[in-house]
Amino acid sequence: MPRDYTQLPPNHIRKRDRAIEDDTWIRRFLRTAPYGVLATVNDGRPFLNSNLFVFDESAHALYLHTARVGRTAGNVRAGEEVLVTCFTTFRMGRILPAATALNFSVEYEGVTVFGAARIIEDVERSRYALQMLLDKYAPHLMPGRDYHPITDEELERTAVYQINIDMWSGKRNRKPPDFPGAFTYEPGPLS
Repeated sequence: MPRDYTQLPPNHIRKRDRAIEDDTWIRRFLRTAPYGVLATVNDGRPFLNSNLFVFDESAHALYLHTARVGRTAGNVRAGEEVLVTCFTTFRMGRILPAATALNFSVEYEGVTVFGAARIIEDVERSRYALQMLLDKYAPHLMPGRDYHPITDEELERTAVYQINIDMWSGKRNRKPPDFPGAFTYEPGPLS
């Protein structure tokens, strides 16, 4: 009889040989991953939103932001102040061809986070989280030198989210450099 995966914890990895249970690896991945996808649900309808994000190790949380209005903000607000969410971030490696189409694969690594999401209402906490985002993506630029520091007016125009991490899982599929026929997929320029 097949396993009922709905009865397993959300962070259960089916292919155990690909599971990463090393919290140090997961933290490092969250610190360096370039982007992620936030999943929210409202009225039974899922919504995915791609975002830049930053991992705050001291708070064991992720921060991201969107406009104050829109589907993400609406879904989080409709979640009665605390919405259980799923957030994933990943990197794709080489395409791994095989003799049969069914066995084609891809190298990848990623982390999925489960936790409670909320919109940060405290102005200073929002400023802190946004500055962490700026520091992650533009560490060579400094507030007050290269750009104006974050203003209260700017904070009024954005919603800053905090996802308190309840659980996470890491997953990776890597092959040796000499894997037969492996090649890098090139998606082409942005259109």
